[in-house]
Amino acid sequence: MTTPAELAVDRTSLDDAQLAHVQRLLGTWGMLADLSFSDLLLMAPVSGLTADPTQDELVVLGQMRPSNAATVVQDDLVGEIAEVEEWPMVARSLAADEPEDGEVVRDPDEGPIRVNAFPVCHDGHLLAALVRLSAAPGRRPGHLERTYRNIFDRFAVMLAESTFPFPSEEVATEEAPRVGDGLVLTDEAGRVRYASPNATNALHRMGLYSHLEGQRLSELGIEESAIEWALASALPVIEEVERRPDVSVLLHCIPLIERQRVTGCCVLLRDVTDVRRLDRLLLSKDAAIREVHHRVKNNLQTISALLRLQARRLPPGGGRVALFEAERRVRSIAIVHEILSREPGDQVPFDEIVTSLIRMAEDSVVVSRPLRFEVSGELGEVPADVATPLAVVLAELVQNAIEHAFVEFEAEDGPSTEDVADTAEGTITVVLENDGTRLRVDVTDDGAGLPEGFDVDESKSLGLSIVRDLVRSQLEGTILMRNRREDDQSLEGTLVRITVPLPQLRPIGL
Repeated sequence: MTTPAELAVDRTSLDDAQLAHVQRLLGTWGMLADLSFSDLLLMAPVSGLTADPTQDELVVLGQMRPSNAATVVQDDLVGEIAEVEEWPMVARSLAADEPEDGEVVRDPDEGPIRVNAFPVCHDGHLLAALVRLSAAPGRRPGHLERTYRNIFDRFAVMLAESTFPFPSEEVATEEAPRVGDGLVLTDEAGRVRYASPNATNALHRMGLYSHLEGQRLSELGIEESAIEWALASALPVIEEVERRPDVSVLLHCIPLIERQRVTGCCVLLRDVTDVRRLDRLLLSKDAAIREVHHRVKNNLQTISALLRLQARRLPPGGGRVALFEAERRVRSIAIVHEILSREPGDQVPFDEIVTSLIRMAEDSVVVSRPLRFEVSGELGEVPADVATPLAVVLAELVQNAIEHAFVEFEAEDGPSTEDVADTAEGTITVVLENDGTRLRVDVTDDGAGLPEGFDVDESKSLGLSIVRDLVRSQLEGTILMRNRREDDQSLEGTLVRITVPLPQLRPIGL
């Protein structure tokens, strides 16, 4: 689907600054749709910045439906090219740089649609028209609706005077208040002129039961620094106010400007008490989880120390080697839990784990056989349920390279540990890659390589069996082991490549 930005680039001659202005408007105009109880369209001449009344085509750059009223346009009009004869009031507004109104009939069964077109300008240049679509009047609007429409008209003046949207305003967050959450209108002195029922309810929760109209919030005991700053700076301000420890209200203060003078403030407010309570519960739960990881790490370190102590008491041989290998594997898992005990959430900075694993591997290198370790790339943060098995896999592969890569193979069933290839420094390289959908870990060495006919599925090595089971069963990934000379005859050693798909837990944002 073509984005509004792509439409503007393809169909109009907006420059970068003007395009940014349009994008800011499209990021904040949900408020305008709710204030007007109407559908909104953003329409521009196809040929670009022109006020030529003979312009015969218009393009719809954006469409917004209100959250507090029924839509009058069921179709998605974004990207539609329309003849000016279909929207004569829009053409007149663009030609005269003035608001225009009229009616259009898109569906004879639905009746006429009331259309109001308002010019959108930036630095004195006409960019487009904001088109308000509403059902033909059939009833007398109430006080709330009349007040909201009056506020919309003040924003329409700001659109024509290039003072809205604000240059520094960012797209509102999901938590930011909306018109339906509550609205307070103040004058230029900060005195309340109107408060919607939802706003009044939120203020009641803060313990404010006095009559609001004509008073400043500070006179009623409510901190109003955000309103004061918005009026003084002519810029929007978002601030959270806590009346009591158990009541929180989020304020979005938007100055209303006319002829370069601040004439009032539109304050959107939302009671976020329940949201903050859940935040505190999540923080408490997160702290408890980190404490569990800390205790697991301590227990694993104790087990590791006991295994190491027991191994040292055994005579040289298979039993001692097995205990040392078990101790190393326990220590690898402890590293993950140590990092989980420090980091909030369920995402783990895996690069820290890699650093700790490499440091642990360096400690196991025999002085008579020097090795150099290199790490390139990064995985970033990965889910905790991926980090633990992947850390064990990486530790096994690095240790396997340390123990077996730099010896001469005498038989197909394994290496000879008696003959060291040479005492020159070998290199073990770890390459990490995360493309957002999968993780790739390459462990390479410049040692002796794999024996002829080697098959990872047939290997009886305990370490490789652990790697196979973790990668295929727990991580649902793939493992590839081959000699590097298969890619380049000049290369020596082995390549082990682990590929793990990442679970897509969150939708991709716009």
